[in-house]
Parts: sequence; structure tokens; C-alpha cells
Amino acid sequence: MLTDYQRKVLRILYNYKGVRRVFPTLHELTVKTGKEKPDVMAALDVLVSERYIQWDDKLNTANIVILEGWEREGEKPQIPKAPERSNGLRYWTDY
Repeated sequence: MLTDYQRKVLRILYNYKGVRRVFPTLHELTVKTGKEKPDVMAALDVLVSERYIQWDDKLNTANIVILEGWEREGEKPQIPKAPERSNGLRYWTDY
């Protein structure tokens, strides 16, 4: 499962390539994400290890190949259900 930041980097790569036909540079990724270069590199390393992207030449982002542009389906986090509030609701519906 990807963190929000890793998912953000993946979506930036996917959308940027789709619109401009090239991948953003590391500097552009730092500007678009608001994080420093080590954070961007760490996120890219996780995307490589999780097999979302392939990036053999780590010096140039033009060599990135996107294997999956979206997070995988079976890995969505479970959202806990909010507790039911029956105390105040009955007052408004039964009054």
C-alpha cells in the first residue's frame, strides 16, 4: 500500500507524461510536491520496489517507465465506520 505522498508522486508522473509527453525533472517534482529531493528520491525508490515504475538510470527521470498508473485495487485501506448516533436522531425524527 502506498502512502499519500508516494501516490501523489505516481499521479504527477502519470499525468505529466500524459499532458506534456515527457516526465518531469527532479527539480519539477520537488516544486510540484513541495518536498525536498531526498523525499522525492525515497518515494521514487518505493515506487520502483513496489513495481509501479521501472527506473534503471537513476540520474535522469526521462528513463522512467510507468508499469501501473494507479494504486492496485486490493490494497485500499479500510475506512472505519463512524459510530451510530441514535440519541439525538430520534428526537428529530419522532418529535
